[in-house]
Amino acid sequence: MKPSSDPRSLSRAGRLFLLLLPLLGSGLQGAASWPEGYYDRLDGKKKETLKNAAKTCVSNHQRLDYYGLPANWIYTDVYPELYDGMQRWWEMYSDEPYLIRPGQTPNSSFSANRMQREHSVPKSWWKRNGDVEYTPAYTDLWNLYPSDGAANQAKSNYPFGVCRSVEYTNGVTRVGPPVSGQGGGCGMVFEPADEYKGDFARTIFYMATVYDDLPWAINYMFTANSTYPTLRSWAVETLLQWSRRDPVSQKEIDRNDAVESQQGNRNPFIDFPELAEYIWGTRMQETFLIAEQGGQITPPIEGDPEITAPVSGEALDFGEAAEGSTISRILEIRGGNLTAPLSLSISGRDRSMFRVAVPNITSGQLNATGLYRLTVFYTPTTQGQHEASLVIYDGGLPDGATVAVSLRGEGCPVPQLSTLTAYEATDITSGSYLASWSAAPEVVDYYILSRVRYLDGAEGDSEEGDLLESDTNSLEVTGRDPSVAESYSVMSVRLGYRSEPSNSILVASDTGIAGEELPAATHLVREPSGLRVVTARERIRVRIHDAGGRLLDDREARDGDIIPIPEATFIIVEATGLRHPVKL
Repeated sequence: MKPSSDPRSLSRAGRLFLLLLPLLGSGLQGAASWPEGYYDRLDGKKKETLKNAAKTCVSNHQRLDYYGLPANWIYTDVYPELYDGMQRWWEMYSDEPYLIRPGQTPNSSFSANRMQREHSVPKSWWKRNGDVEYTPAYTDLWNLYPSDGAANQAKSNYPFGVCRSVEYTNGVTRVGPPVSGQGGGCGMVFEPADEYKGDFARTIFYMATVYDDLPWAINYMFTANSTYPTLRSWAVETLLQWSRRDPVSQKEIDRNDAVESQQGNRNPFIDFPELAEYIWGTRMQETFLIAEQGGQITPPIEGDPEITAPVSGEALDFGEAAEGSTISRILEIRGGNLTAPLSLSISGRDRSMFRVAVPNITSGQLNATGLYRLTVFYTPTTQGQHEASLVIYDGGLPDGATVAVSLRGEGCPVPQLSTLTAYEATDITSGSYLASWSAAPEVVDYYILSRVRYLDGAEGDSEEGDLLESDTNSLEVTGRDPSVAESYSVMSVRLGYRSEPSNSILVASDTGIAGEELPAATHLVREPSGLRVVTARERIRVRIHDAGGRLLDDREARDGDIIPIPEATFIIVEATGLRHPVKL
């Protein structure tokens, strides 16, 4: 078992031992440290570029002598406490107390204990023309550990994995056939103790980063070429889970400093426990920033990855859309326990007309709440019925498991909408009125009534507007304030397109004295030849400005007069008898 790293728990002899080997004790003071600027290249990177940057940061190191490794391990792989007054090798393959007895050198102790030099990634995996020594991986301390001899022989050149049954165990190491989906085609796997699974996972992450260009003659865990992601999907899933369940320990922090003292480089997956998640796991879509590290750690994934909704065969129906326009729908994706991002792809005859807002969904996004609302877009480029298939896959789902959702839509001609005619308001009360207008001669989806209220305020006159929808060509407008004048115009809507606004109808405020008959309101009605004046007054004064404030007309007018105004001109009308300007 991993001993306590609290210095207060050590015996006097143990504290003396720490003084003799200060490198082992340096990490006991807390977090790891590295030379200034050592990891600067990692900042701002993602996925493959982040992995390449990590390789650049740590790959340069001193090559050690294979047979002299015990002399290095005396600094990196010895327990900080004494055992029966003697130093003890810290090997992760058994519980045997391999001691360094008085008078023994590291090599002689290693030989007397019949221990072996164990490659975590077997050297046979990179063998080239019978040679295994051509690469620094052969003696890299991040790939080699002191080992119990029998356990090393049982491990053989098998990949890491979870045993379905056990053919060899010493209480710590297990060797046997893999559970379904693991092993990469090998009939046996090596399963370390739970307390060391994270240690070995971070070793493999290092090897897949620094030595991604090795030929990998045996590719149970590694891909056959040097391209990203280097590790096979089953290996990524297994190792990430091991790393989550067995987070970085004080042993690894201490060893990281000690290895740097021996061969001159560090393991970035120990210094940054979330780095593997950024490269292969739940945070692949996030940008790595050193200043943001050291916070929340990705928790273990408990249970099998699953997508519970949608299910294959479901359809996302967009209905009708105008040719060349874009509409969107929301697809709710439910699930959890994902160990990698979900990938999204669209296939089928009309796939070019559909797209998704993001190319993938990070596992963290779905695992956090169990729900992700995916926006899917439809842009018909031709008229007629269109279909495609949205395929959801990866995420750590069992190999070959996918969810296919049918995407359907109909492309229609761009609508040609008529301009409507708004009618005078009727059934006017102190709190409401009935607005009506001509029915559209073509098929429409609904109507929009644009309502404007003209308010008096301390800062001067202002306007307040609403857009109200109606399925028919009339609408009861409520919330009327009898002391406030308002107006309305209407538009029809089809497939997201709107008609030109209709003429504007004024609903005047009640400005008379109670019990007296109010004078008829003044109206200015848009007609093809201009504005027609409707008033009960003998004459009114009308001033017309364009949107920029330039005066277009200033005259006195009588009921029935036509004031010529260009059809395309946006104007502001001020007239005697109107409480507020009217915008047409």
